[in-house]
Order: sequence, then structure tokens, then C-alpha cells
Amino acid sequence: MRTFLLVFALFFSIVFTSNASEGYLLRKTFENAEKQLWKSNSSTYQELYQQLNYYPLQPYLDQKRLIHRMRLSSAKEIASFLDKYQGSPLDWPLRKKWLNYLIKRNRQALFIEFFQPTYDVNLTCHYYQYQLNKGVAESNVLPKIAKLWVVGKSQPKSCDPLFERWQKAGLRTPEHVWQRLGLAADGGKHTLIPYLTGLLPENEQYLGKLWHKVRRDPAYITKLSRFPNKNDKETTIYTYGIKRLIWRDQNRALKSYQQAKTNFAFTEEQQQKIALKFSLALASKNHPSANEWLKQVDDNNLTDNIVQWKIADVLRKQNWPTIKTELLSLPDAYQQKQQWKYWYARSLLATNEQVLGKQLMEELADTRHYYGFLAATYSDKPVNLQNKPLQISEQEKIELFKNAAGKRAFEFFHLGRYYHARLEWNYWLRQLTERQKLVAAKLANEIGWYDRAIFALSQVGYLDDVDLRFPLAFNDEIKQHASKYAINPAWAFAITRRESSFMSDANSSVGARGLMQLMPDTAKHLTRRKKVSTKYLLDSKNNINLGTKYLKDLLDRHKGNQVLATAAYNAGPYRVKKWLKSANELPADIWIETIPFRETREYVKSVLAYQEIYQHKVGEQSSLFDQLHSLNITQL
Repeated sequence: MRTFLLVFALFFSIVFTSNASEGYLLRKTFENAEKQLWKSNSSTYQELYQQLNYYPLQPYLDQKRLIHRMRLSSAKEIASFLDKYQGSPLDWPLRKKWLNYLIKRNRQALFIEFFQPTYDVNLTCHYYQYQLNKGVAESNVLPKIAKLWVVGKSQPKSCDPLFERWQKAGLRTPEHVWQRLGLAADGGKHTLIPYLTGLLPENEQYLGKLWHKVRRDPAYITKLSRFPNKNDKETTIYTYGIKRLIWRDQNRALKSYQQAKTNFAFTEEQQQKIALKFSLALASKNHPSANEWLKQVDDNNLTDNIVQWKIADVLRKQNWPTIKTELLSLPDAYQQKQQWKYWYARSLLATNEQVLGKQLMEELADTRHYYGFLAATYSDKPVNLQNKPLQISEQEKIELFKNAAGKRAFEFFHLGRYYHARLEWNYWLRQLTERQKLVAAKLANEIGWYDRAIFALSQVGYLDDVDLRFPLAFNDEIKQHASKYAINPAWAFAITRRESSFMSDANSSVGARGLMQLMPDTAKHLTRRKKVSTKYLLDSKNNINLGTKYLKDLLDRHKGNQVLATAAYNAGPYRVKKWLKSANELPADIWIETIPFRETREYVKSVLAYQEIYQHKVGEQSSLFDQLHSLNITQL
């Protein structure tokens, strides 16, 4: 125990103090041991392995050895390892490899012993099949198969024998087929539709063909004679099609639905779903019928998005008495939100109810929020950052750091293996109390792992430690390149904070890379290269250089208008140009509130609020929201 405590004290000092040389040596030893894993019986490997006793990542050497040298004789050691690290990131890679190894060798009893519930459908199907082979009653297994079969995509071939047995037992019903057909048509794998059509009763197979045609082209629904019976299932298909068509061709969809209402018996639920889609599509396109459809959405079906467009529709017209009436008609839960409080206060000021309007603005001005900062400009009050730093003791840090998963997370971070670091971090946080999560956030911030600190605070809901939530991360690089391209460094900080929370290896689903989430094509344009590698974009210095350069490019393109440049950074300059063409001159806060893309709308608000905070942090006198207050957005 004494040896362990000494090693722990040394390791804590390595991670959280300037004792960097010891940490470097341990990490190099670990990396060298990884390279020797292919000859794990050698004296070289064994010596390196022994030097890593008590080192947090030593179990990963055991895991990799078991994965790469898998054999049946290792079953006992694998069982012991998986039992010790069950549920951790050390578990699944080994367990999955082991289960697939057992499938290939037809070791069914061992497979059942090691199997645990998983989203891996192939392994799940093998598990159920092996249970049946072992003699488990069909009544205990087959009822579970429907959940695997009723999905909108094809399943692994390993599931076919199970599905066949389920079907032969009479458990697959026409309703199951219809449900799966709907899932395949509505967002699933459309190539599955012909197969499922053949499974329908003969008198219903036309429905499958109808689904397929509507999936390919929603305008197919406009000829109502293609729906011969106007029954419930045909109505379902029509409802699906009209909800898609409204986004493609608003006038055609409106005309078709007007005719369909006299032919189909739409349920109240279907009518409300159609009204929701029509409202969003028409409002986002600034269609003249938008307001009419927004009014058709029942209060109990209101969503944030629908309320947004109800108010945005009247804000565009700047008819303040109508705006005030619409806001007062919202359910109380919406009226209490900062967003709608601000616009209600604006409507009061615009209709000469100065006392109440100013009172509401002063209340809002005490909040650290986009609308609070806007309200402060109307109240002539300084911005209130409401900074309440967390008070964390050194003893709390030491106690928390004893957790093995936390130590593994921090070590992977220091090795620059951020993906594995996040896996261990997330596993660790699931074991912690709310207070411990705050301590973890403090620890992460202290070693420069800013994104984990930010996300942990958000998860707990502690939003008042401004320094932890808005760190001056990559401070030198951001300030240097902001100065190089003559842009406001607080703006660059705000963009980076909003884009990635300072996660240097961030990757988006659409292909954006790095701290400032640059698209490869944008990077090629900025560097004038034929190809820009992912490795290049994930380098923080390269990414910040290109990101700030792109901000300068957008600022110049929009004649110094930072609101438009910020919107263009998110949505692209061509979309912003299109929005400007279709809008009249509007005050900046109204233009922002009526941006058609929800993501861009919230993005611009966040960046403006973050910039306000960062201007205080970098010691600049802020007049950002004062400028916004007097700014009008016009066509360029």
C-alpha cells in the first residue's frame, strides 16, 4: 500500500504540476512497450512492462496483447480481464473481438457465457440462435425478434435463420410488415420496399408500390386518383408525401392538400402533423400563407420552432401592436423565456409603454445571455457577467484523481490520443456525483483540456464560472493570427468556442475539421492548394491561421458587417446573400431573429454573446451590443 501511495503521489505531480520529465519518460516507455507487443514474451517487452507497474495505461497493453494473440486457451484470462474492466472502454473492443472469434470456432456455450446486451445486431442474432440451439424455449426467445426485424434497413445475414424461424412460428404479422415498410419508406432504406411489398397480403401490395413511388417523388401524391380507396393506409402514405412536398413546392402542396381534405379522412393527429410541417416550411420561405398555417397549430402541439416562426413572421412586418398581441397569446411557459421577454419589452417600448418596457429591460439586463446583453443597451446598464468561480480544494482534486478511469483519461490526453481520452472521460463521469463532476472540470481546465471542462459544467448545469466556460485557450495563436488579419481577437475566440469548444481534433458530420471547423474545400481556397490533408487541418496553428484568415475574407466580403460575416461562417456566404435578397431592410436584432436556418440563427446569437464575454476577458472596452442596437441590415 505504501508503494502504491508513493507512486500515486508521484503520478499526480506528473499530471498536474511542472514535473514533466517523469511524465515524458513514462509515456515514452508505454509507447515503446506498444511497439514490442508483437513479441510480448521477449525480455525487452517484459522489462518495459514491469517499468509500467501502477502506470494507468498498463491495462491497455494487456488488452492489446489479448486481442492480437487471441486463442481459446486465453478464455480464463479474458474472462478475468473483462470482469475487472466491465463497462469501461477497455471492455468492448476485447469482448467484441472475442465473441466474433468464438462464432468462427462455433463455441456456442462460451459465446453465451461472454455475451452482454449490445447494439451489434450480428452478435445479438447469434446469441438468440445459440440460446435456441441450447434448448431455451422458443417462447422465451422468439417474441424478442420483432424488435430486430421491424427496422427500416436490411439486417445482417446471420439474422436470417432466426427471422425464418420467427416467421414459421406465425409471429410475423401483416402489421409487422406494414410497420417495417413505413420505416423503410420514411427515411430508411428504400431498396427494401420491393421485398417488403411482396410480403404484404396480395390485396395490399399496391400500397407498397405506392409508398415506393411517393418516396422517389413526393409530387406523385398530387394526382388523387392514384389513391383508389382513400383508406387509412393510403391516408398515411399521402400524409408522408405532402409533408415532404411542402418543402419542395409550396404552392403545389397547398393546392393538393386543399383537395385532399375533401377526399381523405385525416385524423386530428395527422392534421396537426401536416400543420406543423406546413408552418415551418412556409415560414422559413417567407410565404404569404405562413401566418395562416402557424395559427392552425394547437397550443398543446407548440414547439420552440413553431413559436419562433409565429413571432418571426410578425417581427418582419415590424407591426409592434400585433407583435405584442402575439406574444401575449403565447402559453405562460413561453412568455417566461428570456427570448420572448425581450421582444415583449421591445414591443412595449415601441408602443409607448415606456415604464413597463424599461422595467423588463432592466430585469433582463442582469442576465448573462444574448438577450440580456441586448437589454443592457436599452437600459444603459453595464453588462453583468454574473461570474461565480467554483471553489475547489486541493484535497478534492487529489481524492477524485484516485479513480483509475480518470487517470487513464488524463494520460491519453497527454499522449495526444484524444478519442480514447474522451472514451475514458465519459466512462469516468458516469460514475461521479454532481460535485465530483465540477472537480473533474476544474482538473481538466488546469491541464488545458478545455472542451471536457466546458461540457462537464454544461452537463451539471453550473454555468456561472465564466473563466472555466470561456477560457482563453490557444491564447497566443488566436491573438497572433487575429492581429495578422486585423480582426477582433474576441470575435475569433467566440467563433472557436462556438465551433468546437476548443477541441482541436473536432470532426463534424459534414466534414469540417479542427478548432475552427474548416471545410477542406474552404481550406484549399484559402491556401490555394489542390489538396489539404486532415492532419494539416487538425494542427491547431494551421487551423487558427486559416480560420482567422477566412473570417477576414468574410468580413471584407460583407463590407465590415460582422453579423453577416458570422452568419456566413456558419451557413456560407451564398445563403446569406440569398437571405438578404429576399428581405427588406431590418434592424439587426430582428434580422437575426428571422434567419431561416435555426442552426445559423442560434449560432449568430451565441457568437455575439460569447464575443461580449471575451472582450471583457481580453481587456477590451466593449461596444458590440451598442453597435448592434443601432445597426440595420440591408441588401449588399
